[in-house]
Parts: sequence; structure tokens; C-alpha cells
Amino acid sequence: MLALSALGASQPAVKRSNPIVEKAFAAWNSQDPDKLVAAYSDDIVYEDVPSGSLSNGPAEFRKFAVLTFSGVGDFKIEAVNTWIENGRGVAEWVWSGVDKDWFKTGKRFSVRGVSVFEVRKGKICRNKDFYDVAAIMKQVGKLPES
Repeated sequence: MLALSALGASQPAVKRSNPIVEKAFAAWNSQDPDKLVAAYSDDIVYEDVPSGSLSNGPAEFRKFAVLTFSGVGDFKIEAVNTWIENGRGVAEWVWSGVDKDWFKTGKRFSVRGVSVFEVRKGKICRNKDFYDVAAIMKQVGKLPES
């Protein structure tokens, strides 16, 4: 394991990007629910695992987006690294914003996360997001720092 880590450490970090992910993230960053829904497939299944939210189809996904945008100001998601092959992919990202209605603190946060997804006809059709809610809660003062 140490030998593999040493080999990996000598390799320069290369950011991998993908136009499908970049389009979806640009739609998120627009904070426009209609642009967001249009960036995903017509039969999108979108799961925000930490919040327990599952959206089946564009109407539910749009409702989730509206709630997200109303709860988080200055919403920004930035791809760190993406990978798609044979209709499946992952994206590592950093999400930042200001807590407006989630915990009602008005404080900034930034958290790393990952999306696992499926792609069909150039659009994401299934998406599961994973991130650390406790890290956000610590940053906005709702949990003590450890």
C-alpha cells in the first residue's frame, strides 16, 4: 500500500473534466431551477443522500432545486475531478454557499462531496450525492468543532 502511495505521489495531479458534468454544474450555479432541470434527462432520478431527498422525474427534481436555492445563498459547486465511462461516472466536487434557511445562521460553508451517476444520451439520468452534513453544521456553528 505504501509503495502504491509513493508511486501515486510522484504523479502530478491532473484535473479531469467532462462536458456533461460541467453543463450540469453550470446549471446548478445559475440557481435557475428550469435551467437545472433542462440539464438532466427527462426521467431523472436524483438522490441527495445526506438529506434523505429522492426526486423522481423533472417536477420533483425542480421542487428539490427550489428548496435548495432558497436555503443556500451564493450557491456554488465546482468540479474537482470527473470520470465517465460506459454510461457511468463520478464527480468529486466542492460545494459552497451561505446558510440562509437550512440552519438559519447566515454563515458561509464549504464542503467536499462526490456524485455517482449514470449518463444516457449525453445527460445525467441517475444521480446520488454524498457529502458531510456535520462538516457544514460545524462551519455554521450548529455543532461544536472537534
